[in-house]
Amino acid sequence: MVAALAVILVGLGKGGFSGLGSASMPLMALVIDPISAAAILLPLFIVQDVVGVWAFRKHYDARILAWALPGALVGTFLGWLLAASVAIWVVEAAVGAIALSFGINRIAAMRGGGLQASGEQREYLGVFWGAVSGFTSQVALAGGPPFQIWAMSRQLAKPVFVGTCAIFFAVINWFKVPAFFALGQFTRHDLMFSAMLLPVAIASTFAGVALVKRVSAERFVLAINLLMIAVGAKLLWSALA
Repeated sequence: MVAALAVILVGLGKGGFSGLGSASMPLMALVIDPISAAAILLPLFIVQDVVGVWAFRKHYDARILAWALPGALVGTFLGWLLAASVAIWVVEAAVGAIALSFGINRIAAMRGGGLQASGEQREYLGVFWGAVSGFTSQVALAGGPPFQIWAMSRQLAKPVFVGTCAIFFAVINWFKVPAFFALGQFTRHDLMFSAMLLPVAIASTFAGVALVKRVSAERFVLAINLLMIAVGAKLLWSALA
C-alpha cells in the first residue's frame, strides 16, 4: 500500500505536479530499507523517463547537460560509496535529512525565501550542482531540487528547461543501474515488485496530466512538502535513535 502511494506521487510529479516524486523514496523508507526502496522505484523511473525524453527530445540545452552530467556521475559514485560502506541506519538518516531539508526549502521558496535561483549562476557551477543532484538522486531519488536551483538560473524557455531536466534525469537514472547491481539490489523479488507497480505508475502519470489543469497545484504541492518534512523528521529521528 505504501509503495502504491509512493508510485502515485511519482506519476503525479511526472504528469505535471513538479517535485512530488521526491517524497516517494522517504515514504517507502518508512516500511523497508531505503536501498531496497530505491531499487524498486528506479525501474519505474526509467520507464517514465522514456515519455518525458520523447516528448521534449527537440527542446534541450546541450551546454547545461555537458556541464552537469560529469558532476552527476561523480555524485552518483559518492552516493553508491555511502550506501556500500556504511550501515543501513546511516543511509536512512541521509534520506531523512535530505527529505527534511528539501521540504523546508520548498515551503520557504513558496513564500519568497529559501535557497532558490537568484540571478544567472556561472556555467562551471553546473559541475557542483550536478554532483549534488547525482548524490541526492542515488541516495534518496531526490535529485530534482539541486539541479533546478542551477538550471532555473540559466533563464531557459519553459520547454527547453523541461526537456533538459527530462534528459538529465534519464541519464542519471541509467548511471544508477550499475550502482544498484553492485549493491546486489536488483533481485528477482524487487523487479517483480516493480513490474506489479508499473500499471499504477502509468495510470498516475496520466492522472497527473488531467488533474494539473483542475486542481490548485500550489496547495497540492504544499501538502506534499509538509508530508515530506514529517516523513523526513521521522526517518532522521528513528535512524539516530
